[in-house]
Amino acid sequence: MTFTPDALAGRVALITGGGSGIGFGIAKAFAAAGAKLVLASRNAERLEGAVSQLKEMGAEAMAVTCDVRDPEAVAAAVQATVEAYGGLDVMIANAAGNFVVPAAEMSANAWRTVVDIDLNGTFHCAKAAYPALKASSHGGRFIAISTTRALEGWPGCAHAGAAKAGIMSLMRTLCGEWGRDGIRCNTIAPGAIGDTEGVKRIYEDAGRKELELSSIPLGEFGKTADIANAAVFLCSDAGQYITGADIVVDGGRNRSRSSTGVAVPKTEAAE
Repeated sequence: MTFTPDALAGRVALITGGGSGIGFGIAKAFAAAGAKLVLASRNAERLEGAVSQLKEMGAEAMAVTCDVRDPEAVAAAVQATVEAYGGLDVMIANAAGNFVVPAAEMSANAWRTVVDIDLNGTFHCAKAAYPALKASSHGGRFIAISTTRALEGWPGCAHAGAAKAGIMSLMRTLCGEWGRDGIRCNTIAPGAIGDTEGVKRIYEDAGRKELELSSIPLGEFGKTADIANAAVFLCSDAGQYITGADIVVDGGRNRSRSSTGVAVPKTEAAE
């Protein structure tokens, strides 16, 4: 699916974790819809490669090195965006960290690191972007990338699951506080997205690909473009009256699991 080339014309978007995976997928879709892009990440080399690809598409884009755990660095990234393009209309808090480890074996540092990137990083993005989003003539948009696992539990990833649940609560609060400022606050909850490093590590490398696929009613992993399309919709005029929503893009996986998060066995149709 593609949107019209002017669906996001005149809008400026800052995307954390924008150099690869879902973040870069969103950036490409935004570029095709006419937005100006600022990509933020700790990996400067990866960022420059991503920005080069966006410029080859004809987009206006720039890179800002930023660690979302550092509120001053996030504030500097927002300031650089405003100085370069005259404002900020969309902030997408996408930067995240995760790795598999049972809760009983998880160190305090492991827990702290993921919560700091995922949850605290999202708050830093919100706080830094607020004045510019409030001033947006298009109606500011703040989107955080979550996961359905935040609500059902995530064995092996307790730190990421808890952090994402915190993000969902934070976004609902911001929806209530910032609505009168014209800022729409929503989350997008991806399922297993096949063209990402996370799915490769958590499912494919661990030999759990077929098991995971069996829990998805549509029978296939998603693509970064699926998440990007949801983001373009929310940030376009079509999403003008949507705030406080959790947009689930997971091929139906969250509806095929039991309350314990275990895949519900498929049944054969009666003959």
